Amino acid sequence: MIFNYRINKVKKLSKIITLIIIICLFSNGNFIKVSKNSSLSEKFKNYFFVGAAINKDQILQKDEKSNSIIKQNFNTLSPENVMKWMFIQPKPNIFYFDDSDKYVQFGLDNNMHIVGHALIWHSQIADFMNSIKDSTEMMQHVNNHISTLVNRYKGKVDTWDVVNEALNEDGTLRESIFLKVLGENYLETVYKMAEKHDSSADLAYNDYNLCEPKKRKGAIKLIESLQKNGAKINSVGIQAHWQLTSPSLEEIETSILAFSKLGVKVMFTELDISVLPSPWDQNGAEVSQNFKNFEGDKKMNPFPKNLPNSMKTKLAERYENIFKLFLKHKEKISRVTFWGVTDKFSWLNDWPIKGRTNYPLLFDRNYKEKKAYHRIMNLNMPNN
Repeated sequence: MIFNYRINKVKKLSKIITLIIIICLFSNGNFIKVSKNSSLSEKFKNYFFVGAAINKDQILQKDEKSNSIIKQNFNTLSPENVMKWMFIQPKPNIFYFDDSDKYVQFGLDNNMHIVGHALIWHSQIADFMNSIKDSTEMMQHVNNHISTLVNRYKGKVDTWDVVNEALNEDGTLRESIFLKVLGENYLETVYKMAEKHDSSADLAYNDYNLCEPKKRKGAIKLIESLQKNGAKINSVGIQAHWQLTSPSLEEIETSILAFSKLGVKVMFTELDISVLPSPWDQNGAEVSQNFKNFEGDKKMNPFPKNLPNSMKTKLAERYENIFKLFLKHKEKISRVTFWGVTDKFSWLNDWPIKGRTNYPLLFDRNYKEKKAYHRIMNLNMPNN
């Protein structure tokens, strides 16, 4: 009797273990194949860097779960905000380096490719810069800003986003404070300044909607002008703030090919995929735009509690197809950076409509790997 009791107990335990295994292999009813790779960075280490933009709490080691994901999965870092002008130099020649120093040290401690973002950007700039009308005075401040940052992190920051978002949607130069006061030659000047202070750093141009034909053409013209005038530019950063269906894979591929023909490396610098309806069917990331009249509109926030399985599958397929394309052109791509670590802290929860619940990244609000993550991790890799 005791023997039979033990056999029955073992059988029940076996069934329980089997059930647990089945549950672990399924995510909300979807089978998940377990990858033999341990992380995203390990998966793509022979092809390109994979990284994330990190926020202040992650930099200061206040979010242990996020930091665990970062250290395990990524080998390059970008700062969400701590290196932007309004935070690092809010008043003339008054610099706050505490957070940026910790950001750089975080990257060094974890042997990561460190990105400096961004030296020159019309948005999130210090207020005092917007009041300057004299070109000589402005150029002095620009030179001081670039020389101070680049020299401080010389040999530590691997890539600088020297200029961020200098183009309009039609490919013409944006009427920023820099263009208005300094003229279009400011672009050439700031790249030469950056190179002067750290000739070993990669220097990049970064912008959104570079898969749109007119803006892509404008970026090509900008890069060719810099090259013609002897300014160093190593990379172009395509901000990948995309939707489930746009831009098309064909347009993404066209941009990869077009920019690589210029002799620069292609980076996908701010990757996230919105699953929510757009108030104006937009792509990109023009941060000044917001739509207060849509706040609280349930039609614009259809998934406040969780994402349906059908949408999880669409997101996973979108990411899978994008990374297949990246692998197809692996020799042209140097870096892929997600704009954030988990859905919980994604900027898309509050842009362009505040108070929504978006699901654009590979890790959910509970810091768990999503179906999209596993689709990427289980891609068949090239032989070389």
